[in-house]
Amino acid sequence: MPTKNLAEAYSLFDKANAQDPNTEDVNGTLVAKELVYGQRMTQTLETFEPEASEALKLAARSQHICRWEIPRSNYAMDRVGYLKWREDLKKFHAAKASEILHDVGYESEFIERVSFLIQKKKLKKDEETQTLEDVICLVFLDFYYEDFLVKHSDEKIIDILQKTWRKMSEKGHQAALQLSYSEKALDLIQQALKK
Repeated sequence: MPTKNLAEAYSLFDKANAQDPNTEDVNGTLVAKELVYGQRMTQTLETFEPEASEALKLAARSQHICRWEIPRSNYAMDRVGYLKWREDLKKFHAAKASEILHDVGYESEFIERVSFLIQKKKLKKDEETQTLEDVICLVFLDFYYEDFLVKHSDEKIIDILQKTWRKMSEKGHQAALQLSYSEKALDLIQQALKK
């Protein structure tokens, strides 16, 4: 049962993400892209880690908050530009979420923990950061991977899958292998895991 603060924070995160001008077709209805992403993060976290802490739940829901405000096109279209964009996004999402959490009435120390998780600090060392990374990877594989693979070469997809796999825990790997994939998508995963 969500606490009053958690429900209010979710509602404010969703309100912010509903402003996304980019949309996605969900069962025939166009929905703001980051709104549906945040909800998928929550849904996946609830399945993957039902006992997740409130801080982790908030970090998952606000992972991409207002992402469209910092477009990829503002950065050099190379690896350095990509990494800089990702780094700036983490700080931006953490600041945006912290502002909302402060308005909802959370304590500073708690907000700092959520911010730490959103920025994925101490991946592989902090259990909750790792759980968040697993959920991010699972959301990608479950909801975005099939569309993604038709836009890129098999080599690129295999490379991305290997990078994704390396970021995940053993529990994450098990959950990823339980998802349902098309024949092509599963074949590329199997190829990625053999290399």
